[in-house]
Amino acid sequence: MRPANEVDCTQAIDDVLQIFGGKWPFLVVQQLFKGPQRFNQLRRNLDTVSSKALSEVLRNLEQNDIVLRTVYPTNPVSVEYSLTNKGQDFQSTLVEMGMWRKRWAQ
Repeated sequence: MRPANEVDCTQAIDDVLQIFGGKWPFLVVQQLFKGPQRFNQLRRNLDTVSSKALSEVLRNLEQNDIVLRTVYPTNPVSVEYSLTNKGQDFQSTLVEMGMWRKRWAQ
C-alpha cells in the first residue's frame, strides 16, 4: 500500500498532465501571462505552432477553465484569449518550476 501523500501526488500529476500535457499548453499560458491576446498574436509569438495545434490547445485550456475566450461583436468578429483566475494562479507553479530548473541546471 502506498503512503497517502504519494497517491495524492500521482493524482495531481495525472490531473495536471491532462490539462498541460505536451509542449504548447505551457507556452500558450506563458504568453497569456503577458496579457490578453488574439489568436494571430499568439500564433506569431509562438511562431512554430500550427493553427490547428493552437486551436486545440486553446479549446482544451478553455474547457479546463484556464483560458477565457471573449468574442467581441465587431465586423469582422474578434476573439481574445486571457487567463482566468485559475490560469493566473498557475503562474506561481511555473515560477517554482523555473527556480527548480535554475537550481539544478548543469
